Amino acid sequence: MPQWFTSKSDPEDTRIQETLKSSCVLPRHISIIMDGNGRWAKIKGKSRIAGHVAGVESVRDVVEASSQLGIENLTLFTFSIENWKRPKPEISALMKLLIKVLRKEAVKLLENDIRLEVIGDMEMIPDDVRKTLDETIELTRKNRGMAMTIALSYSGKWDITQACRHIALQVKQGSLDPETIDENLFASYLSTASMPDPDLLIRTSGEYRISNFMLWQNAYSEIIFSNTLWPDFRRNELYEAIREFQKRERRFGKTSEQLKTNEVE
Repeated sequence: MPQWFTSKSDPEDTRIQETLKSSCVLPRHISIIMDGNGRWAKIKGKSRIAGHVAGVESVRDVVEASSQLGIENLTLFTFSIENWKRPKPEISALMKLLIKVLRKEAVKLLENDIRLEVIGDMEMIPDDVRKTLDETIELTRKNRGMAMTIALSYSGKWDITQACRHIALQVKQGSLDPETIDENLFASYLSTASMPDPDLLIRTSGEYRISNFMLWQNAYSEIIFSNTLWPDFRRNELYEAIREFQKRERRFGKTSEQLKTNEVE
């Protein structure tokens, strides 16, 4: 197995991964709200951007561990549409950091069969960032391992609204019959149409909300709130979240008895 960002494998880490794989079903899609960079920096007496820089190390470790586990989809909530309201110097620094990270890690994504995708309102993204994103997406397009999706300039309300707009336009043009609109068709117009809904949503930093993230897609996600600030979140915290996920009974509106009956059948 290729090792991403590491020079050698850790036997204990390998043991933990094998236990997780064998103990129960792994989530196909994990989404993470990476929160707490600013508070981490404040505690450390550093600038907010220093917190974002520190958070990159967590991204590396979590992406590596997810890929090694065989997770099919990992979506990272990187920057929301609401985040454009932040101070301009912080936004500028974040965009420069994103470009730097993408350029540095692009080849490693390619070597480790990880495909980069992005969801969000790209019209709001600076041209230099869009160019770097497009280059990295094209470079990794043929990879068939884990899909790592960056939610950038994204919000759940925006996603639902743009889907409604596209559907309404097709109905107006007469190319779509309103009677054919159901949940599956609606989902096909969302920015996440190419991926399954998240099985597991993790939010770090001790906040208990989903902050306008994948509002439609997270309807039946198992949600785990971690008190760990994102720059301190590493693979061990990810493993703990997956262990908790594996303990839960996912009923999707059914009863436990119905699930047991289906298992027997």
